[in-house]
Amino acid sequence: MADRNTLRRGAETPNPMTDEVAKDLTERWRQKLSTTRMNELQSRSSSPAPRGFASQTPHSAPPPSYSSLRNIPLVPMPPQDHKQLRFKNLMHSLSNMPCRWENPGLLDEALKAIPLEQIYNEAEEESQIFKAEAESLGTGKKPAWGYQDCVVRALLRWFKRSFFTWVNNPPCSQCYSPTIAYGMAAPLPDERARSATQVELYKCSVEECGCYERFPRYNDAFVLLQTRKGRCGEWANCFSMLCRAVGSRVRWVWNSEDHVWTEVYSVHRKRWIHVDSCEEAWDRPRLYTEGWGKKIAYCVAFSADGATDVTRRYVRNILKYGLERTRVPEAVLHYIIAEIRANRRANMSKQDKFRLQGEDMREERELRYNYITAIAQEICKINPEDILKPGNGAGNRRADPDAQKAAEGRQSGEAEWIRRRGEGGRGTPGHQNENPPDLPPR
Repeated sequence: MADRNTLRRGAETPNPMTDEVAKDLTERWRQKLSTTRMNELQSRSSSPAPRGFASQTPHSAPPPSYSSLRNIPLVPMPPQDHKQLRFKNLMHSLSNMPCRWENPGLLDEALKAIPLEQIYNEAEEESQIFKAEAESLGTGKKPAWGYQDCVVRALLRWFKRSFFTWVNNPPCSQCYSPTIAYGMAAPLPDERARSATQVELYKCSVEECGCYERFPRYNDAFVLLQTRKGRCGEWANCFSMLCRAVGSRVRWVWNSEDHVWTEVYSVHRKRWIHVDSCEEAWDRPRLYTEGWGKKIAYCVAFSADGATDVTRRYVRNILKYGLERTRVPEAVLHYIIAEIRANRRANMSKQDKFRLQGEDMREERELRYNYITAIAQEICKINPEDILKPGNGAGNRRADPDAQKAAEGRQSGEAEWIRRRGEGGRGTPGHQNENPPDLPPR
């Protein structure tokens, strides 16, 4: 037993030779790693300097700033100052408009106001015409528009021609004479209860009458179903709600200058379609620039699913029709739009989020394609004579068919109608900026 315990104690005693060998191997490994790192640092420091900087000392000139690549890629950035926070609050306030149209009771009331039999009969007839045209072009051709698109087109015609009324100066309720703008007034309790945030005041042009007329600017689509009058803010609000009532997905497009309109998603085309109820315009996004000659800075589309900057859809020629975007940096605008999207899609299923992300990617490709196509068209208009001999051949530019499409067939875009409405753009005779650009009613 004693010998066995002695052997056990001898086995437990550390061997000094083994410890020394382990320490030696560890130290040699550390030296090897240190030598390898030093060699790598020396090889990096001895790499050739960029051309033009070899003869300069480290303190003789600063390194290149690469300012052209400063915002590539564009990283969303939260608002930093009061001006940017104010713009963020405006965007979030405007994004609430489409959410009001998701009320089932409101949509039921809207369906009661729509002559559904007339709308669907016209849509069926037009849909059959598009199918016949596609078949006449050959097998495999797709109709220009689907059935639901034809429903919205029929709704657009009925809304403009029979349902809603454009109002600049309301007539006098006593003698039915024209009125003159007198100023603004505070909304009465009844008007405020019906969502009127501002009231325009008009005075009868007849001195003997001298009555005053109030024109509340209502933001509630349910109230607009009863009043059925207003300007582009009321038109876009009510018409977008009616499109939602017949089952279409809609957007409310805010323009930073003086107009608002609608976008409807076409399942047949798999893209968003420009619709302006004031102009009875369908898929004519270049109407405001090439058609009216307006200059635009921001166009932001709001829906129940989020927000999207769609300026590139409506402004193809930035140099000619684009205004400088100075309200917030582009990175802040991306942050605000992403924030609105996240808020609207927070409670959606993963499947719905994935579907909407796919739509966002397709729309981004579409906007890029439109922009690149517009640049290519401008380049194709250049004649060799214009380059070799400036001033010769200036009148021989090739006509742009899209610009002609933007201007043709516009009943409400005639000069007199534009002058009356004040939709001629800034700097155009007859333009009236009746409301501040940050307010929804227009």
